[in-house]
Amino acid sequence: MTAVGDISGPTISDRRAVISLLRHLRSPEGQADPLPVWEGLRSLGDVVRAPWGAYFVTSFEACSQVLRSRNWLVPDFAWQERQPDPRRWQELATQELTGTLSRINAPSHTCQRRALGNPFDRTTLEGLRPAVARIVTGLLDGLEERLRADGEADFVQTVAELLPVRTVGEWLGIPEEHHAHILDFAHRQAYAQELFPTKEQLAQAGQATLEMRAFFGELIRERRARPGNDVLTGWIRHWDAHFADDPEAAARVIYHLTMFITIASLETSAVMLTNAVRFATEEPARAEWLRAHPEHIDDLIEETLRYDPPVWLNSHVAADDTVLAGTPLAKDTTVHILYGAAAHDPRRNPDPHVFDILRDGGHITFGSGAHYCLGAPLARFEAREAIAQILERFPTLRPAGPPAYDNSRLVFRRITSLKVTA
Repeated sequence: MTAVGDISGPTISDRRAVISLLRHLRSPEGQADPLPVWEGLRSLGDVVRAPWGAYFVTSFEACSQVLRSRNWLVPDFAWQERQPDPRRWQELATQELTGTLSRINAPSHTCQRRALGNPFDRTTLEGLRPAVARIVTGLLDGLEERLRADGEADFVQTVAELLPVRTVGEWLGIPEEHHAHILDFAHRQAYAQELFPTKEQLAQAGQATLEMRAFFGELIRERRARPGNDVLTGWIRHWDAHFADDPEAAARVIYHLTMFITIASLETSAVMLTNAVRFATEEPARAEWLRAHPEHIDDLIEETLRYDPPVWLNSHVAADDTVLAGTPLAKDTTVHILYGAAAHDPRRNPDPHVFDILRDGGHITFGSGAHYCLGAPLARFEAREAIAQILERFPTLRPAGPPAYDNSRLVFRRITSLKVTA
C-alpha cells in the first residue's frame, strides 16, 4: 500500500532501522518473539514512516483513534482505483476480499451490519453451548488418543484448527465432510491479505478463490433449493427481499457474507486458542491456579489476546487530510495499525512484557469502531469452553517445545504446530 501526497520522508537512519526490524520480524526468531520489533518501532515514534510510503501506527492511543474515527476508512474498491499502480489490487483474490464486510465502508457497510445485527449475541451463544461443548469433547478425545499412542500430539492439527471450522459449520449447516477443504483454501486465500505477497502466493490465493466461489456458490444454491431452520436460510430470505428487483445484488451479498463469516475467524481463532492453551499450561503453578480459579479463564484469554495477538497488522486510509499523533497525513495515505505494538505500549499497559492474567489491561486485538470483529464473542466462547475442559481433563498437559510459525506472514500470525505432552 502506498501513500498519496507530498509528505516529508524519514531520516536515512530511521528508514534503515525500520527495514532491519521488518526483516527480523520475518525471521524465525522474530516470529517466535515479535516483542523486540514492536518495541523498536515504537521507539521511533507513534507514527513511523514505512519504506514504501505508508505509515506504521505504534501507540495504543493513535491506533484506537484510527479504528474509531470516521476520518479513517478501510481500503475499498474506490481507494484501490485511485492508486497510481492498480495492478496489485486487480488480483482475483484481492478483489474477492474487497467485497467483504472488512473492506467496505459506509453506507454499504452500515446497511449490511444493521441487517446482520449481533450474530453472536448471548442468546445465540447459549444456543450453541451444547454443540460447542460436544465438539470440544470430541476433539479432546482425539487428543487423548494421540497422547496415549505417541506420548505427544500436535495441538494445532488435533484441536485448534478444527474447533472454529466445526463450530461455524454447525452454525451454518455445513457438513463436516467439507471442513478440511474449507481449511485448505482458507489458508491459501489468506496470502492475498498480506502486505507483499509473492507471485506464487498470489497464484495460490487465486486458485483458492476459485475453489471458494465454487464451494459457497453450490452451498447457497442447495440451501435455496432446500431451506432449513438455519442462519444461511435466514440470510437468503432477508437479502432476496431487500434486493427484490436486483437478484444479482442479493446473490453477491449472500455469497460475501457466507464466505467471509466462514473463513474470517478460522486462522485467528486457532492461533488465539493455541496461544491461550500454551500460556495456561506451560507453567504448572499457573495451570494449577487456573484449575482452582476457573472464573479467571476469561482473564487468561484477554491477556493472551493482548500479549500475542493473532493479527499483527491492519490497514486504513485517510478520508481527508488529517493529523495523527502530531504527524500530518494527506488524504488517501495508508497507515498500518500494529496491534502488538499498541498492546505493549507501556503508557496503556505498564510492564507490558509481563504475562499477567490479573492485569485487567487493554487491547484492541478485535478492532474497534465500525469494523469491530463480528466473530469476537464466538472466538472467546470457543476458547473458554476448550480451556476449561483441557484444564479438567489434562492436569499434566504441557507444551513439548515452542510453537512453529509460518514465517511468510506479516499480517496474520499463523501457528503451524504446537506439540504437547501429558
